[in-house]
Amino acid sequence: MKTITSRDNPLYKQLKLLAGSSQARRKAGRAVLDGVHLCEVYLQQAGEPEICVASESALALPEVASILDRCQSHRVQRILLPDNLYAALSQVEHGVGLMFLVEVPAAPMPARLDGPAVLLDNLQDPGNLGSILRSAAAAGIPRIYCSRNTVFAWSPKVLRAGMGAHFLLQIHENVDLDAILRTAAVPVAATSSHADHRIYDIDLRGPVAWLFGNEGQGVSPELLARATHRLAVPHLGAVESLNVAACAAVCFFEQVRQKTA
Repeated sequence: MKTITSRDNPLYKQLKLLAGSSQARRKAGRAVLDGVHLCEVYLQQAGEPEICVASESALALPEVASILDRCQSHRVQRILLPDNLYAALSQVEHGVGLMFLVEVPAAPMPARLDGPAVLLDNLQDPGNLGSILRSAAAAGIPRIYCSRNTVFAWSPKVLRAGMGAHFLLQIHENVDLDAILRTAAVPVAATSSHADHRIYDIDLRGPVAWLFGNEGQGVSPELLARATHRLAVPHLGAVESLNVAACAAVCFFEQVRQKTA
């Protein structure tokens, strides 16, 4: 294991740039996984990272030692940092002291939308996106299409909210959703507070592409016009609408209910 003690070390500078800059991560096609859970899921679902970074204090933790041993057996580059240098990289307050640098998977774009999927139009909140990814993975929906203005799916906050769901999904970013919808071979269900039908009123047992919009404006009128179904999630309380991540979870698991009833 290589120990780095200087902030001027070239590799440390590179890691700090990637850890702190979404633009740098996008350009490099890399993601930073911070914490034992994300690292464990990555090892289970995706393989070995490019670099494994640990803090000195984390070496005493059995779960960290186990991950470091696996990385060593697969000849992964391992970096040990003093706690203060590690803290300057990490965005997790009171974290464990372990992170991976990994390559962002390049999922091949299908010729057309012909199976279960989630389409996200201009979603802005990382927590919402991560929660939707987690719910989609739990509901068995394999593909995610993010519009050009949707938050970066591999940002640290999205990764933490997704809790490892990223590695169970095929995520496509910077997608022209209008072009995808024009040739869709499956029904497209969009949520809208002004819809005439409820999610409980249609048959969801077959493949469906779910379309969700921006936290404030919802699905754009142009995309909403291309949806096969415009649906509402009914609620009894005196609130205008659900949070988009909560709405997505309700939709996904109504579909699960219908499929397993």
